[in-house]
Amino acid sequence: MQHDIYIYLLLMSAVTLAIRIVPLTLIRGQIKNGFLRSFLFYVPYVTLAVMTFPSITEATQTPVSGALALVFGIGLSWYGASLFKVASACCLVVFLTELVLVA
Repeated sequence: MQHDIYIYLLLMSAVTLAIRIVPLTLIRGQIKNGFLRSFLFYVPYVTLAVMTFPSITEATQTPVSGALALVFGIGLSWYGASLFKVASACCLVVFLTELVLVA
């Protein structure tokens, strides 16, 4: 079966542009509905969470190390650690956990 990459690129571009252009043409004024405003505010966070959480446990050799790093990272960020510190600590937790579990 012969695939034409240009058709795929055209379709991807059309979908990407439609997602951005349709709301701009349909919604002219400010959104006053509180529920809809709240929904639109949290959509980026939910999308990021849906993409990130499954890969946390699947990117490591053992799901336990990913889960421990997740819990440790949530704890550090809860107490105000910077993103660099949280990411570094989570990497260290995964490394040490897999060093113990896999070896």
